[in-house]
Parts: sequence; structure tokens; C-alpha cells
Amino acid sequence: MTTKTALITGITGQDGAYLAKFLLGKGYNVVGVSRRSSHSELTSHRLKWLGIENDITLVDGDLLDLGGLCRIVRTYKPDECYNLAAQSFVAASWTQPSLTTAVTAGGVVNVLEALRLECPSAKFYQASSSEMYGLIQEGMQSEKTPFYPRSPYAVAKLAGHWMTVNYRESFGMFACSGILFNHESPLRGLEFVTRKVTDAVARIKLGLQDELALGNIDATRDWGHAKDYVEAMWRMLQHDVPDDYVVATGRTVSVRDMVKVAFDHVGLNYEDHLRIDPKYYRPAEVDVLLGNPAKAERVLGWKAKTTMEEMIREMVDADLARLK
Repeated sequence: MTTKTALITGITGQDGAYLAKFLLGKGYNVVGVSRRSSHSELTSHRLKWLGIENDITLVDGDLLDLGGLCRIVRTYKPDECYNLAAQSFVAASWTQPSLTTAVTAGGVVNVLEALRLECPSAKFYQASSSEMYGLIQEGMQSEKTPFYPRSPYAVAKLAGHWMTVNYRESFGMFACSGILFNHESPLRGLEFVTRKVTDAVARIKLGLQDELALGNIDATRDWGHAKDYVEAMWRMLQHDVPDDYVVATGRTVSVRDMVKVAFDHVGLNYEDHLRIDPKYYRPAEVDVLLGNPAKAERVLGWKAKTTMEEMIREMVDADLARLK
């Protein structure tokens, strides 16, 4: 049996690292595209944390460089391509809207075009986002729910999502989008609210800081574990027909309740340490996100395994271990 080759953009991010480990376990040859950096040891720390940095092929590349992407695809002829790279921090998209649009929307076009020109038989996965629903039009969001993006990031993700649909319908490419709801892990960056919370809880427990400052703690999110969600990405590309799928737990929890779980895990009362800071409020808030994963369960046989509580406790423990 011939070994499959998977090309992953954004391999040094949370999802890319977990996906790489998952695919290696399936016997894939994994090639990762990573932006050139003078601090490569910092960008590859997630791969090292998972113990797979020596098991993958890392190549320099950038979503804004179509010629470079074409050369990478021509060289490695991937069977599957997972586009996980983006400017993925929602808050930064208001201060860097042009960059976010160029990378998060335009980058999708470049990857699709490189595949169309150099390896049109490759199966393609696009990382779409629940942020595209924004000002929700239905209480529970499915593949048929209308989109209403509320940030430059969400607008850019929506453009990439529809571009994926367009290449599928225009050129017959096997192109799928996974509309992933919030998914976290110990590999999540510190700029994201779950990791900001678990890192702060660990620091407060160890006496390294006194308080945690947050914005809208009444916003609710559908939180799952990244290691569960990367399996859904793979399952989409193993199916006979390319399509788009919501990947979620089907349960929504407030930021407040998530914070309480983290503090409870170390025996502290969150109300003694939490401070609300207006500077963390978004210009346009997304109050509720709740995904309907029924299609992914029915068609792909995928279901989230890890609860929010289990995930947050794992993240707190990992941050305690890092800080100790």
C-alpha cells in the first residue's frame, strides 16, 4: 500500500500540530508549510511538545506567495491538503483588517489555485469558522444557517469558505470546509480566552499573579477539544463526496462558567480574582455560538469525545506543569 502524503499549512499552530500527530499515526508522510522566522524554535514548540518535530518535513512557505505554494505542491504532490493557516486571532483583525483579509481570505485562493494548477486530484480541506455565524440567525447553527459575520476575521473566513465551495463547483475539485466551533487544548495560544484563563489560574494558584482581567464573561461558546476536531477534518477527506460540515459539541457554556471550572479545579473562588476590564470588549460582540453536529455524526460517524470540563482541567494542569 502506497503511503499517502498530507500537506498542512499552519502546521505549527494548535490544530496543525494535533493533525500532524493524528496523520502520522495513520501512516501518512506529513509535510508542513511554515512561514520563515528568525525564531523557529518558538514557532515549532507545539510540534516538540507532541514529540513529532523529527517525524515531519517542514518547508518554508507563505500563503501570500502563490509561486512558492505552486513549487511546494509540485515537489510533494500531496494526496490531501489541509489549509489551517490564517491570521486567526479575532481581536487582532480589527487592528489589522487588511492583513487578516489578505492571509485569511486571499491565502485560501492561493492554496486552491496551487492545487488546481499543480495537483488537481488532491483532496482539500479548508478551516472555516463558527465566527462566520456572528449575529446568529438561528438558535443552533447548522450547515444551512445563514451567515452574519461580525469581525474582519469572520468576513475573511467567510470569503475563504465560499471560495472553497466555488472551486468545488467550478473545477470539480474535492474541496471540503469544516465549520469548526471553538476548540481548545494545552497547545492553544495565550491570546485566546480559554488559555488566558487557564494560564492565569495556574499563576494565581502558584502566587505569581493576583487577578484575571476579562471582558464579556456572559458570552457563550460551544467548546470542544482540538485533538477530537482534527479527526473530523480527516474524516471529511475520506468520504466519497466533498461537502461542508459543522464540527461542534452541541452544547454552549458561558465564559463565566468556563472560568469557574478552571478556578474550582485548583480550589479557588473565581469571584475573588476576576476583574472585568472594558478594554477586552469587542467592537461588535458575538454573544452566542451553538453548533449542530448532526450531519457530521450521521455522515462521517464523528462525535466529540472530550467535555469542556475535562478539557479545561487538562489545560490548567498543563499550565501548572509549565510554570512549575
